[in-house]
Amino acid sequence: MRHSFLTDPPPDLAVDAVYGDDLGSDGYVNNLTRVWAWRPDVLAAFTELRATLMGSSSLSDREAAVLVATTAATRGDSYCALAWGARLAGLTDDTTAAAVLRGEPAPLSARESALAAWARNVLADPNATTATDVATLRTAGLNDREIFEATTWIALRLAFATVNDALGAPPDPELRAKVPAAVRAAVTFGR
Repeated sequence: MRHSFLTDPPPDLAVDAVYGDDLGSDGYVNNLTRVWAWRPDVLAAFTELRATLMGSSSLSDREAAVLVATTAATRGDSYCALAWGARLAGLTDDTTAAAVLRGEPAPLSARESALAAWARNVLADPNATTATDVATLRTAGLNDREIFEATTWIALRLAFATVNDALGAPPDPELRAKVPAAVRAAVTFGR
């Protein structure tokens, strides 16, 4: 079975450790981990940066999931759309998560709707965003720190997905199997 466009890295302690983490948490080695295992140190640093950003953020888990699901769907990244669509379904419901992935109206809070629109704007053309777009986020109840965090979260997720997609890491069959049917049906893009 093809895991990506790359071969697996040669075994060593660091590679074994990242594979072991996946086996312990998921029961299998994720395709994306096989790509990132070429530089376990970079994967660890990236994971730590994401944890640092969101660890003290006042953005809720639902808001973070809306941001990632919207970012993944807008970017056409099926791997993250499936994973985060399932996470969003667990925080809302299957129908809401599927609607977010399709870019359709969904029963979201004003903050969540504003964040989804912001993610689509940032991905479409970050140079085209305006002070009015940021004011819309403020009107929805986000403060400037949260706006910075949301924007950075979008950018980090985009960077992560770009590596996975460019190097051909398809979503794992095990991931697809555990994703709610409505979410799976909404992901009609990517690998």
